[in-house]
Amino acid sequence: TACTSNEPAAQASAPAAAPAAAATGGNDAPGDKVVIGFSAPAADHGWIAAISKNAADAAKQYSDVEFKAVEPTNDINQQISAVESLIQAKVNALVILPNDGQQLNQVARQAMDAGIPVINLDRVFPDKLSYRTWLGGDNYGMGVAAGHFIGKTLKDKGVADPVILEIQGIATLPLTQDRSKGFEDALKTYGFKVTAKQDAKFTVESGTQVASNLLQAHKKIDAIWNHDDDQGIGVLAAIKEAGRDEFFMVGGAGSANAMRDIQADSGVLKATVTYSPTMAASAIKLARLIAQGKGMSDLLEQQVPQSITLTSETVTKDNADKYLPTGFES
Repeated sequence: TACTSNEPAAQASAPAAAPAAAATGGNDAPGDKVVIGFSAPAADHGWIAAISKNAADAAKQYSDVEFKAVEPTNDINQQISAVESLIQAKVNALVILPNDGQQLNQVARQAMDAGIPVINLDRVFPDKLSYRTWLGGDNYGMGVAAGHFIGKTLKDKGVADPVILEIQGIATLPLTQDRSKGFEDALKTYGFKVTAKQDAKFTVESGTQVASNLLQAHKKIDAIWNHDDDQGIGVLAAIKEAGRDEFFMVGGAGSANAMRDIQADSGVLKATVTYSPTMAASAIKLARLIAQGKGMSDLLEQQVPQSITLTSETVTKDNADKYLPTGFES
């Protein structure tokens, strides 16, 4: 999900609902015609599929936007070439979710040096001169949100010294480490800690295997945080196979599948914390404003901010209906 990234990050399928049609007044009123280039990785999981779909749907809401998307790819060199083609086409703004921020840093800098503002989506370029605005999710905040939900739930139940398991994505990624740190820090405020953790590589198959191993190793469990709802399909399959239900689970990233399970309230999954692919729609809106020289209407400043970090929100049975339209299909 939000997931195979190098820094702030993330998930093939029918994703989030289209943004509402643009209003007729204020910043949404038709302005100068702008061409927005878009490049993202190939849709090898639900979150990434939703990124591309949300970007295209957002662009359709504006009569003054021409959306110029290049072929999505997981090949670094092909993505560099694709971005170079958008620079040569002299687009007015570029939205890039890089396969790897470090490796696409230089081509993004080329765009900026050519006078094309780059909206860096999620996986960050290390050089701030390579982007005009960064927009992405909060990996540390995901861990904090999951930790608070689990910590408060266990405290309210009066559970002492709980067994809390953590199923990560890819343990070596900075984004995973940020999620784990946020989780650890939030649990500390309740006097709790993670009993055991293992990474599941962001895949369904690994999710099944890792969950099976953890279930066998721990005969009593109080709570599980699974970082990623795509791999969560495998985690939940292992739990069902084992016939275990003495604990509750929190997911990660906010898939529609997870939200429907949470709504049904018929299994162990009780919440998920968002890392929403709607950020791609927001990136298109920001690219349009920047290309047209506009700021954000609710802020006093004349220009769009340089960095925007989205909040990780907690989806439960009580509010799942509100978040379902933004969920991606795993």
